[in-house]
This record gives sequence, C-alpha cells and structure tokens, in this order.
Amino acid sequence: MPHPFTAFASLLAVSLLAACGSMSPMKPMYSQAGLPAAVQVPAGHRVAMETVGVGEITYQCSPKKDMAGQFEWVFVGPDARLNDRGGKQVGKYYGPPATWESMDGSKITATQLAVVPNGTGNIPTQLVKANPAMGSGAMSGVSYIQRVDTRGGVAPAMACAAGNAGARQVVQYQADYIFYKAM
Repeated sequence: MPHPFTAFASLLAVSLLAACGSMSPMKPMYSQAGLPAAVQVPAGHRVAMETVGVGEITYQCSPKKDMAGQFEWVFVGPDARLNDRGGKQVGKYYGPPATWESMDGSKITATQLAVVPNGTGNIPTQLVKANPAMGSGAMSGVSYIQRVDTRGGVAPAMACAAGNAGARQVVQYQADYIFYKAM
C-alpha cells in the first residue's frame, strides 16, 4: 500500500498539470516588424498596452483652403472605445484634440509623426509621439502610439459642395492602438 504522503503528492502533481494544461497560452506582444520604417517606433521602447479602437469618425463638408468654390470632407474628430484584446473596455479615444484616455482617468494627447496608406477604404497606419500624460495611471510614461490594422474610417463618398457645406457625416472604423513606453 502506498504511503499517504506519496498518494497526496501524486494527486497534487496531477492537479497542477491539469490546471496548467487548461491555461490559455500567453499571446506574444505585438511586433512592428512588418510595418514600413516611417511608422515604426524607435529602438529603446517596448509595448506597454495593446488596444482595439472601435467607433466612428466625424467629417464635415467645408470649403477647400485657398480654392474658391471648391469643397471637401474635413476630419472633425474620432469617438471610439478602446478595448483590450479580450473585448473589455479599457479606455476611450476622442477629439479634438486627439486624446487617448484610460478608464483610470489618465490621458494623453500626441503629435503625428508619420502616416502610410493601409489600403482602399481604410484610414492610414499612423505613428504619433505622446505628450506627457495628464493624471497618473495606465497612460503615464507612454512615449509613442501606433495606429495599425485600420478598417474603414475614410471620408464619405457622397458629394461635398456648396449645397451641403457645413453638413456632417459619421463613418464607422476600427483600428489597433499600440502604446509604447521607454525601456
């Protein structure tokens, strides 16, 4: 007959193995290796947070600057939920000015450094340099943000002319926002 301690140790080992086997594997951090150099974050920074922005962008029909009688759809601002990879809301993105805000109240604005096209019908991939965070929390220390894997969000296809000047149109979009901090 096995010793009671041996039986207990065997049961514990089997339980631990079962528990480990049921854990989901860790998803690797986002890799920017496939992005054009213009929108890659400089060396010395690491991924701090990955989010999926789901929402809308508003455009307004406005006169073109220095082009009398011509009109165009002009970007007004975004309004999106920032969700973690599991779909739980962790913040929001809105503007102007473009502001990323965590559910903990910390928030940042940023300056655009570069954009590159991301296919017809999609807003471009973008790299921005973050300004110092307001408040302490998840946005503290964020140095760069990449907007990648964009879907939708481009200006409306409908006509923009003197007859509908001032009109606003809302378009749906989705994009991943990858937040970086210095190492």
